[in-house]
Amino acid sequence: MITPISEALAERGYDTLTPVQQAVSAPELVGRDLLVSAQTGSGKTVGFGLAIAPTLLADANQFGPAAAPLALIVAPTRELASQVMRELTWLYARTGAVVASCVGGMDMRTERRALERGAHIVVGTPGRLRDHIERNALDLGELRAVVLDEADEMLDMGFREDLEFMLGEAPETRRTLLFSATVPPMIAKLAQQYQRDAERISTLGGSTQHSDIEYQAVRVAQSDVDNAIFNLLRFHHDESALVFANTRAMVAHLTARLANRGLQVVSLSGELSQTERTHALQAMRDGRARVCVATDVAARGIDLPKLNLVIHAELPTNTETLLHRSGRTGRAGRKGISALIVPPKAKARAERLLKWAKISAEWVEAPSVEDILARDEDRLLSDPVWSEAASDTEAAFAEKLLARYTPEQIAAAYLRLYQSRHAAPEDLLPADTKPTRREKAPFGPSRWVALSVGRAESAEARWLLPLLCRTGGLEKDAIGAIRVQDSETYVEIAAASVDNFIAGLGEGGTLEDGVTARVMDSAPDLQSTPRSPRPERGDRLERPARQDRAERPAPRPREDRAERPTGPKPKWDKPKGERAASDKPKPRDDGAVKPYEKRTAPAAREDRPKRADAPAKYDRKARADAPKSKGFKGKPESSSFSKPAGKPKPPAADARDTSKRFVAPGKGGSAALRKPRAKPGAKPGFKPKG
Repeated sequence: MITPISEALAERGYDTLTPVQQAVSAPELVGRDLLVSAQTGSGKTVGFGLAIAPTLLADANQFGPAAAPLALIVAPTRELASQVMRELTWLYARTGAVVASCVGGMDMRTERRALERGAHIVVGTPGRLRDHIERNALDLGELRAVVLDEADEMLDMGFREDLEFMLGEAPETRRTLLFSATVPPMIAKLAQQYQRDAERISTLGGSTQHSDIEYQAVRVAQSDVDNAIFNLLRFHHDESALVFANTRAMVAHLTARLANRGLQVVSLSGELSQTERTHALQAMRDGRARVCVATDVAARGIDLPKLNLVIHAELPTNTETLLHRSGRTGRAGRKGISALIVPPKAKARAERLLKWAKISAEWVEAPSVEDILARDEDRLLSDPVWSEAASDTEAAFAEKLLARYTPEQIAAAYLRLYQSRHAAPEDLLPADTKPTRREKAPFGPSRWVALSVGRAESAEARWLLPLLCRTGGLEKDAIGAIRVQDSETYVEIAAASVDNFIAGLGEGGTLEDGVTARVMDSAPDLQSTPRSPRPERGDRLERPARQDRAERPAPRPREDRAERPTGPKPKWDKPKGERAASDKPKPRDDGAVKPYEKRTAPAAREDRPKRADAPAKYDRKARADAPKSKGFKGKPESSSFSKPAGKPKPPAADARDTSKRFVAPGKGGSAALRKPRAKPGAKPGFKPKG
């Protein structure tokens, strides 16, 4: 291994390499194309950094002056490209390598200036890299290695054309390394087309699941999904967590709910700008945020330090997404938990998803209030602050507390202060609780009022309700049932509001527009109230009986239709090679005009017979012999289309004569055309008429 790189690994704490890193950096594979598939979180970024180092540096330990790039790293997302750049920067720091990035959403001019200054390694996303290549800002003529990280994801995202374009622009002598979690047929075809005798490396370990990730399927009630997520985060309070949702709307919903409960939360989705996404990830790395709610844009390649918990708020759509989401934890030998929130409706789908992914998950209940409080006490008692020696100031303050309060009071107050910094856990329903419909509470003591309008006056509850509230001085909560009958309408009013209602009525109990109200002594008997009968329909005309199909007259035969000839079709008399145009067999003559035959041209208009009563103006010959008026051609003077003979036709306008152009006042055109020219000798202010 190259000395500066081995020193960087030792400084970073790499005592041993992961299996994929050992496999790709084997001495016998130097210069070979590689097709690598490994588990997510297995250190692939450092792995391909080690693999291309001998190709880029050869026998040297330092890079020369930066010019055209020697290596091109392509990643599917902006976050993964930024992470690859950070990893390669510290890995090649002692070699003097210049690493540049070209990702969408960032300033393209800044990236172009960085490329003009020169770089040894360029990391970017497919779309932005292709833009720089097409604008001649990125020269691939000196490339020695091309790495496609998460190649399967780039093909799924529709970057196949961009990848083929970049691989076609790169020199044929380059090394091509494809890193992918899986190798579907599309990846195999791409490798066969653009790689030369590639070495296949797989460290997936058969069908065994990731040993550092503990999978849990959390059963929750349908109405407790948000509360269960919050309880999980409270139970693992000191650990950073990543919550995955399927849509941007769900991300915004969960972010708002968790922030309202006092958690330091950030969101990550495709609708955010690149700057916002970078700040969100940086807040997680700095510890300013503890929870990140994200869509699947964060499921690939994102490496967050000390990420111990991944929560699937919504089940992923396929097994690959499940594995990549869960792979954000349990990285580089650390342990992690991947929890799937499973309401009753999603239980069958969760079981199928785990079965297809060959994952053995433990089915558990969400943490209860008692579990969280007990975890808080353990966390409080095991805090290392208890074993630290007190300073003089702290010891003096402790003496004051002990002199004023008992130890029990001090301990209880400290516990209350500790719990006040955390939101109270949610009380969850049993996981098998089915959603129940809320029964409407009884209306309570009430009295009935009869209104003087009913169906006969087209009375409806939707306009009677605002009438009662507006004129009777009632609130909506004080009005119960409204029963519209034929001539009256019965309204149930709360007993406490009846007196105010009666006081608000006018003379004779008038509400508005002649509608009167009277208070009833008892509830109306609506069941015995007869409903007005429906008006009888008029007698329908009887439809005539349908004539039987057998009695229908047969269709009349067409006498003018020629009979179709029978018999075999005419054939060629000579073989195909000896045929001539004149030897073509004649078509069968059935006496009818063929659609491809040329029809006889119709007779000329002058030769057609004319109607005896046709007017002269429709006679072409008469119109031609008629005298013509000056300025009009081809029209008789007696025609209704003719104009007065004494007025000649004006000459055609010449487009080159600018003095004849019309310019609307105040509109476009030159000032010389809009302003009339003064006559010679005219006094100032003279304006010609017209």
